[in-house]
Amino acid sequence: MEISVEQAAELRELVNSRDVPADIATRVRIVLWSGEGRRRKDIAELLGVSLPTVDRWKTRYAERGVAGLEGDRPGGPREQVPARVRACVIALTRMTPPDGTGLSHWSTRELAKYLKRTENISVSWHYIARIWREQSLKPHRSGTFKISKDPAFAAKVADVIGLYLAPPGGAVVLSIDEKTQIQALDRTQPVLPVAFAASEKRTADYVRHGTTNLFAALNVATGEVLGECKPTRNGKDFLAFLKKAVKPHAGKEIHVVLDNLSTHTTAEVKEWLVKNPHVHFHFTPIGSSWLNQIEIWFGILTRQSIRRSTPSSVNVLIKQIRDYINSWNENAKPFTWTATAGEVLAKVRLVATNVRKLVNNNSNWH
Repeated sequence: MEISVEQAAELRELVNSRDVPADIATRVRIVLWSGEGRRRKDIAELLGVSLPTVDRWKTRYAERGVAGLEGDRPGGPREQVPARVRACVIALTRMTPPDGTGLSHWSTRELAKYLKRTENISVSWHYIARIWREQSLKPHRSGTFKISKDPAFAAKVADVIGLYLAPPGGAVVLSIDEKTQIQALDRTQPVLPVAFAASEKRTADYVRHGTTNLFAALNVATGEVLGECKPTRNGKDFLAFLKKAVKPHAGKEIHVVLDNLSTHTTAEVKEWLVKNPHVHFHFTPIGSSWLNQIEIWFGILTRQSIRRSTPSSVNVLIKQIRDYINSWNENAKPFTWTATAGEVLAKVRLVATNVRKLVNNNSNWH
C-alpha cells in the first residue's frame, strides 16, 4: 500500500494526538505501517488484531481516506450534525478570525473552541478537519498578490505579450533581469544525504558567507540563458551585462523585456540606447515583473539549485550557478507562452473585483 508524504504526516499527527480514541489510533497505525512497507502479518501481531482487520482498514482508508477509519460506532447510528452547523463551519473557515480572538487564521481546534464559546455549538476538531478535506479548505496556507496601478498597464501588457506570441520577423527577444542578494548559506554541521527510506536532513542554523547578484538574459525563442554574477548591482553593472547580452546578436533588431528598476534607465543606459538604435526596451507594467519570462527561470533556478545548496563560500555559490546555467543550455527549450493580452487583462480585472469583495466582506465581518 502506498501513501504520499502528506498523507503520512496527517496519519502521524492523528497517532500522536491525545484526542484520538485508542481504536481509531490502532486503525491509523495499520494504514501508516502498511504505507511504510511492513508485512500485514507483522502489523497484525504488533497490534494484536486479525489479518482480516488489517485488510479491512487498509481498504476503508483507500476508499474514503481518514474519514473511513472512524468506522461504525456500536449502539446504533451516529447522531447527524445539523446542516446549519456544517454551513457555519464552512462560512467561518472562509473568513479571517474576528477581531478580539488574536488569531491570524483558523485551526481546527481553535474553530471548534470558538463555536462552543460564541454559538454554543459542540463539534470535534476531527469533524471540522473532515469538512475541510471535503471542501478543500486550507486556511493555514497563505499566498501573495499584487495588482498593478500602472496607468499604462493594458498597453504594456499588450506590448510584452505581443513580443512573446508574435515576435518581429528576424528579430531577437531577450528577457533580462537581476536576481539580487543570493546568499551563500552553509550549515553548521554536515548535511545528511538522501538514504533508503530517509530524506535529506540538515541543521536549522547556518553560516552566511556573503551574497552575489545574478544578471541573466533569456533568449525567448531558444530558451538559452546568459548569466553573470557580480558583487554589486548598479547602472554601470547593468549596462556592462546588457552589452554582453546583445553582442552575439550583432546585425539584428533586438527587443529587450525588462522591469522598471532605476538601474535600467540611468543616463548612461539611455545614452547607449541612442547610439544603438537596433536595441529596443519594452518595460513590464509597474509591479508586474511576473510578465518577464526570466522570472520563471529564476524560480526554477531557486527550486532546483539554490534553495537546498550549502556553499562554503560565495565563489562556490557562483560556480554552482554557472554549472546550472551550462547544464540548462545543453538542452535549452523555450517557455511556451499561451495567454493572450486579452485573457491576461480579463483575469486581472476579475482578480481586482474579487479582492474588493473579499476586503468588503471581511470589513463587515469585523
